[in-house]
Amino acid sequence: MYAGKLNRNHYFYKMYKAIVNKKSFEVETTETGFRIDGKDIAWDMVKINDTTFHILYQNKSYAAELVKTDRESKTFVFKINGRTYPVTLKDKFDLLLEKMGMNSTAGSKINAVKAPMPGLIVDLKIQVGDSVKPGDALLILEAMKMENILKSPGEGIVKTLRVKREIV
Repeated sequence: MYAGKLNRNHYFYKMYKAIVNKKSFEVETTETGFRIDGKDIAWDMVKINDTTFHILYQNKSYAAELVKTDRESKTFVFKINGRTYPVTLKDKFDLLLEKMGMNSTAGSKINAVKAPMPGLIVDLKIQVGDSVKPGDALLILEAMKMENILKSPGEGIVKTLRVKREIV
């Protein structure tokens, strides 16, 4: 049982599929909590603060913490009894787009990164051959008397650099 009233506007209400450590689960909300892979989950959960919860499930106690949230990509990191679990959520629209081959990973190859405005490159943070992940700093661009860090929009390896320290 979920201790407290299930909020119908809660983010998880629309979720249909959860991927935890590369394993997939069908998830539904019910009036009393959750149904996972067709099985009702009877638990007691008490909210300690905005990111920390205490859960009782099958006579066992669990300390749960929401460590990281990225609502745009619907990814979360939970720490339960000291173990970290990355979780990706997909709703029925994500699944439909995936089925049609239009998911975010389809066609996400990035061929070039372009400056959003003209400016002066004051520092390059990468070199040809470097491996980059989403969010890694690529260069620092000075524009309108402000320094802007251009970050990698995706994962990959730098094949060429067509810039140097000059106006772009």
